[in-house]
Amino acid sequence: MVPSDDPAATAAPDTPDAPDAPRSGPALREAAESHLRALAGEHARLREDQWTAIAALVEGRRRALVVQRTGWGKSAVYFVATALRRAQGAGPTVIISPLLALMRNQIAAAERAGIRARTVNSSNTAEWDEAYAAIEAGEVDVILVSPERLNSPDFRDRALPRLAAGAGLVVVDEAHCVSDWGHDFRPDYRRIRTLLRELPAGIPVLATTATANARVTRDVAEQLGAGDGEEPLVLRGALDRESLRLAAVELPDGASRWSWLAQYLPELPGSGIIYTLTVAAAEETAAFLAECGYEVRSYTGRTEPEERRRAEEELLGNKVKALVATSALGMGFDKPDLGFVVHMGAPQSPISYYQQVGRAGRGVESAEAILLPGREDREIWAYFAGLSFPAEETVRRALSALREAGGPVSLPRLETEVDLGRSRLEQMLKVLDVDGAVRRVRGGWEATGEPWAYDAERYRAVAAAREREQQAMLDYIGHGGCRMEFLRRQLDDPEAAPCGRCDNCTGRGWSADVDADRRRAAAAHLDRPGVPVAPRRQWPTGMAALGVQASGKIPDGQRAAEGRALARLTDIGWGTALRRLLADGAPDAPVDDTAFKAVVDVLAAWPWERRPVGVVAMPSRTRPAMIADLASRLSRVGRLAPVGTLAYTDPDGPGPRRHNSAQRLASVWKALEVPDQVRGALAALDGPVLLVDDHTDTGWTFAVAARLLKEAGAQEVLPLALASTS
Repeated sequence: MVPSDDPAATAAPDTPDAPDAPRSGPALREAAESHLRALAGEHARLREDQWTAIAALVEGRRRALVVQRTGWGKSAVYFVATALRRAQGAGPTVIISPLLALMRNQIAAAERAGIRARTVNSSNTAEWDEAYAAIEAGEVDVILVSPERLNSPDFRDRALPRLAAGAGLVVVDEAHCVSDWGHDFRPDYRRIRTLLRELPAGIPVLATTATANARVTRDVAEQLGAGDGEEPLVLRGALDRESLRLAAVELPDGASRWSWLAQYLPELPGSGIIYTLTVAAAEETAAFLAECGYEVRSYTGRTEPEERRRAEEELLGNKVKALVATSALGMGFDKPDLGFVVHMGAPQSPISYYQQVGRAGRGVESAEAILLPGREDREIWAYFAGLSFPAEETVRRALSALREAGGPVSLPRLETEVDLGRSRLEQMLKVLDVDGAVRRVRGGWEATGEPWAYDAERYRAVAAAREREQQAMLDYIGHGGCRMEFLRRQLDDPEAAPCGRCDNCTGRGWSADVDADRRRAAAAHLDRPGVPVAPRRQWPTGMAALGVQASGKIPDGQRAAEGRALARLTDIGWGTALRRLLADGAPDAPVDDTAFKAVVDVLAAWPWERRPVGVVAMPSRTRPAMIADLASRLSRVGRLAPVGTLAYTDPDGPGPRRHNSAQRLASVWKALEVPDQVRGALAALDGPVLLVDDHTDTGWTFAVAARLLKEAGAQEVLPLALASTS
């Protein structure tokens, strides 16, 4: 027997200061087996590759990369090695771990085996000093650190050097994140290369992952060897998951997928995870299944930390049938008896899909992994494709702004200089930090003055690799051969062979038939229109640098009320239609009657304090006919006064669409004006006005327009858009 990645323990390991701790040979192997039994039960035995890795770390003080399937027992390697190293008098193990869910699982596993573990991450900053004191007192065997901490100035400059210098073992979990060729590259992970280069001699290093193809494996191994003369040991095993039964069910639309899920969910074993591609889809799917009587919870990057913990505990305790989740519930979440994973929409790569289905079936003989691809999947992939590394001109502008500042620059201040959204700007700076061109310090970021080259060829190659992965995922959906073999070949598994378990191998797939009543219920839920559009309440920082005299809180007399949109562009219901309606190159034409009726339904369900009495249209260079017609029809149907259309001060309008708050606000601040006829119409109204646009993203166009309208006499402004991107 060998443990899963969350081994159960039945006894405590040796004490850290055992005077007769074995250091080599058969005695070390027996001690390792003893610690494994403490982790995983009396019948547990080490796999040969587990022992090879442990011996290399403990006896050889080497660096090792372990690429093994999920559930193989990678965490057993570093927990057993930790116990052995501590018994030899070495310092604690430092584990760089990507997700809080993974940290909680690992700490629970370690504590059950008597290994004392603490964590340092963004959710427990109040406990950091206590953790450091416990480490210095020798009361901690394992310290888990999130990769983001590696570049927190305080942690990087004060705590990390002490931890690294005194570590008995350094572990890099989910090591594929180190490589930008990997499916889940994270810039924070690339700092690990610097950490490894600066480690004192003799500190062993272990990197683990289940999702690295040959190219990623080579890249990670190369980085793992940074600063060490000896080539790292690479242990790569077969990646079959003998408990998984893979299947795909192609259905015509979102309503059919929802109704299929509601119909067949009771037939899926135990409890599981339902993955979606977007936050909106996770929340909508969870709401629909709850209406159908199922105990489910949504779990996304928008879920509050405490709510996440409760959701994880409910799934671990089988108190819910499923968590409906984005990839926020991904790497490392360990529930050995997880019975199924269903995907409502295909991930962008087979490797990512392999990783996510690997959450199921770790401790049970059979588990279901079912893909329900959507026709809109490629549109959603394209929507998120803009997160690639920025163009060289944009990067150079950021470097120039940092050099010219002569000191730390905050992200909000840098946004006034560089037209990137907050998250993408920060992602770019992290890459530049790893490349040595910038450095994060107290108060923001600063340029280092080191030379830097834009590696356009590599960025293009990575983008091309992402496109190949997407095509491979489409090939998987239509694949007629063994599905597990297909995934294993994507991971360059030399032992890939037909599994004999998937729908194609057995010829027994899931039915695509759905109950007509369930489909009608699903369609009705999907067709419910309307999402809130929160008003902007605070002007961005540093706007004076862009010639905009606005700062602090937006006064009530200038602020829009909460608005509404027909749907989010990422929704699986109306979002699908809106992505096509508002796509680049789509014709400027009135919305069809179905969409217009949905907008009217949004108005009917809007719980405003005062009903609007007039309609104002936003100006547009790309869709003037669509917006003007929508405003006119709403005026007639709702018996609202046609106030008119705002105007641009320049025929070119605000120019190209901007990506962050500061740049967008600056572009629209002086671009809009209220024509005299609109002012006159407002003066005759006693009540709020609707402000109609095609879509809203940053919210600043609505904010500026509302300010102008209220200054021109509007009592209240109610923004209404066809689509929202938030």
